[in-house]
Amino acid sequence: MTYASADHLYGHRITPPAVATLQRSLLWLMGFGGAIVFIEPSPYEIAILTAMVVFFAAGLRMRLVFVPLVALLFLINIGYTICAAYLLDTTPIVNWIFTSWYMAVTAIFVAMVVAEDTAARLDLLRRGMIVGALVASLSGIAGYLHLIPGGGELFTLYGRASGTFKDPNVLGAFLVLPALFTLQSVVSDRFGRSLRSAVALGIMTLAVLLAFSRAAWGLLVVTAAFMLFLMVLTSPSSKQRSRIIVMAIAAMLVVVVVIVVLLQFDFIAEMFKQRASFDQKYDEGRFGRFGRHVLGAQMALELPFGIGPLQFTKFFPEDTHNSYLNAFMSGGWISGICYPALIFTTVLLGFRYVFVRVPWQRAYLAVFSTFLGTVGEAFVIDTDHWRHFWLMLGAMWGMFVAAQQYMATTSRDTAAPGAST
Repeated sequence: MTYASADHLYGHRITPPAVATLQRSLLWLMGFGGAIVFIEPSPYEIAILTAMVVFFAAGLRMRLVFVPLVALLFLINIGYTICAAYLLDTTPIVNWIFTSWYMAVTAIFVAMVVAEDTAARLDLLRRGMIVGALVASLSGIAGYLHLIPGGGELFTLYGRASGTFKDPNVLGAFLVLPALFTLQSVVSDRFGRSLRSAVALGIMTLAVLLAFSRAAWGLLVVTAAFMLFLMVLTSPSSKQRSRIIVMAIAAMLVVVVVIVVLLQFDFIAEMFKQRASFDQKYDEGRFGRFGRHVLGAQMALELPFGIGPLQFTKFFPEDTHNSYLNAFMSGGWISGICYPALIFTTVLLGFRYVFVRVPWQRAYLAVFSTFLGTVGEAFVIDTDHWRHFWLMLGAMWGMFVAAQQYMATTSRDTAAPGAST
């Protein structure tokens, strides 16, 4: 079944060619623009706001199936807004609230878009994201190695590669999903495409390394292993499973060799040793990262209305570095309950659709693996305003709906008289 014919079966509208071309271009720009966020407004904002206008003008409509997603996002942000009511005379607080509502709207929009023409639209987002990731990676590497005049100041922070992001940690986290996309190509595609993807994967992996983000290192390793495991389980043939395993082992060996070579350079080895250590001052002690989690949780149980956004540092030396605790602190019990409810409901639904054979299954495994890893990472870092996190959340819900439609259509075709002939 072609994607075009699938649209007819699902009852989707036929979009005029010129509008369809514009929509495809904007989806690619959304994927690309998510990597360029050290300027405001970023290309991502321009692309997604323009896409909203174009898609809604072309007939994109809200579906009842998205009511749970919309309701939870609404309640989360209502909690934030209520708890910030006495702080709305402060510009940073207003900006924080506005950003939270904006992220929620983008997630809903992405879900609605991905629910239709799913394989093609995911592919456009994937392609744009890979190109954006290469731009971010190369700028970060060039800045770290001082290959560009002034690049050391523009593309690095605290002696770590930040590329086209304001924070090395966010650069590393963003690169994980496009890295998984390229890894899938390395282990599955023909030699020419696999080789090109291997080069792209190498560039992204080097950028993640030079970002010196422990969370990003762990996220890349764990999500890559989990995704490859799912790919082996869902492969239709033993030949394909064998290739995935062999290529994965080869890729792992190459990465290990490259890391060993890089660590021969003192300026890299010193920072690597410093960042790889679990003995970090800001993690230890009563008011360290994990101590703050315990104390903050105790406060959350006693404060139904929280303390409001960006107020945690008035009680502790640093931010929460825990998205679930931050939901309680910033939005009280309303946000504190609804935020994890949304996230873990999405995770549970995600496992449900892992083995559904849809045309976009490969992309699904990459997005789900990265989303699941980021959900885990959110226990030690604030992810609640990461653009790519909300894009993944929306894409997950869109794929859930598309998978349901696909299964229903397949069942009808199978049950139709003469289907087996």
